[in-house]
Order: sequence, then C-alpha cells, then structure tokens
Amino acid sequence: MKKLITGFVVLLFSTVVLSHGDEQKAEAKADKSVFIISPKDGATVGTEFKVVFGIKGMTVSPAGVKKHNSGHHHLLIDGKKLPDMSKPLGAEVTHFGAGQTETTVKLTPGKHTLQLILGDHMHQPHSPPVVSKTITVTVE
Repeated sequence: MKKLITGFVVLLFSTVVLSHGDEQKAEAKADKSVFIISPKDGATVGTEFKVVFGIKGMTVSPAGVKKHNSGHHHLLIDGKKLPDMSKPLGAEVTHFGAGQTETTVKLTPGKHTLQLILGDHMHQPHSPPVVSKTITVTVE
C-alpha cells in the first residue's frame, strides 16, 4: 500500500511539473492572429513610413510581463524565412518590447517585405506561432 501511495504521489508531482512546463510555452489557437494594418500589401511608400500592427484574439503586453493570452510584436524586415520558432526571437527581428502597436520604418528605395511575429513575455514565439502574412512594399 505504501508503494502505491508513493507511486501516486510521484505521478501527481510529475504531472504538476510537466503541466507547469507546458504553461511556460504560451498557447495560441487558430482564431488568434497578428497582421499589418498599414501599409497595405503592394503599397508604394516613401523612404520613411509608418507601420501599424494589428492583433486579433489576444492582447498586447510588454516584454517581461507574463500575462495569459498575450504577447508583444516583433517585425521581420526582408526576411527570406522565419527564424527558428522553437527559440526566443533574436537580432533578426525588430523588438517592440514596450508593447508598441506601431512604428516608423526607414528603408532604402526598392522592394521590401514586412512580417509580424508575436512573442511571449520572454520573446518566445507562441505555440503554434502567431505570425502575419508577409506583405511587400515598394519604397520610392
């Protein structure tokens, strides 16, 4: 009987520890999204222009603030591919850790791509990742 109780306690403890680990990786569902409100895909913009971020089904919170169902924006400019979504986002993206929902971007003339990635309080992409579609702008 003592072994049965000990086994049950170990199983219960393991379940709590494992579920806490899962909790660390922010969960995202299909009805949650980020998107670029402005500029529109295919727009022609000046060398300095405003980018406005949108979010649906979640809220924006600053980096370092652990809040359920939230995160902060990261902007990938001219990314050929997404960064490794199993690791915190690094220098390949511009971080908006104060919870900003827009920014001014300065780019050289030519075609450029923009894409948003939502990161949790530790800059870790959600699981599954909450990523916008890539838009293309022409800078004149």
